[in-house]
Amino acid sequence: MQILLVEDDRNLRKFLRKAFREEGYAVDYAESGDRGLARALDTDYQCIVLDVMLPGLDGFQVVRALRDRGVVTPILLLTARDELDDRVQGLEGGADDYLAKPFDLPELMARVLALIRRSQFRQQDTVLAVGDLRIDPLKREVVKGTSIVDLSPREFALLVFLAHNAGRTVSRSRIAQAVWNYQFDPETNVVDVYVNYLRKKLKLGGDGATIRTVRGVGYRLEAS
Repeated sequence: MQILLVEDDRNLRKFLRKAFREEGYAVDYAESGDRGLARALDTDYQCIVLDVMLPGLDGFQVVRALRDRGVVTPILLLTARDELDDRVQGLEGGADDYLAKPFDLPELMARVLALIRRSQFRQQDTVLAVGDLRIDPLKREVVKGTSIVDLSPREFALLVFLAHNAGRTVSRSRIAQAVWNYQFDPETNVVDVYVNYLRKKLKLGGDGATIRTVRGVGYRLEAS
């Protein structure tokens, strides 16, 4: 099983990496919220252990960004802050569990394992459907009609975002912020390039759900 550890405290990070590896986990790590978000978007993990107080994006922002992009990986927030409002903010933002520092290592391991086990039972509730298009964020699988569509991580994140807004026109700037996490530069065509990539791959599955261009505004995913 592969997990992502996002923690800026070097000593704690080294300690937890060693502990997780001794329990049989493969561990990737990141020292900042921005790097953690990028890793979580590019790799399928069974669980993310995420500190709240991080350089760049904080843990709350990372959780919201991942959930907005359709990433359903279980997330355990790990922080020195134990105020009720902080716990509520983290859980309402999409985190699955919350453990305050200092903590007992066996409890952390038990919570991570419990999150991974519970996630196996959520698959039936995560599938997005738009016309003949089926998107399973848990499996990172896209089916158009009867054909499986092979997408890169960024193409998948773009499709999930459009599917969450199916039938509504979303602007290029909103897409850029949601999928790439940066402010939209009117001089860049990165959104248009990836929409074209996505269109071509969806067409391989035949007619049906498609991405419409709304001239001067943005794009809209439609059932047909």
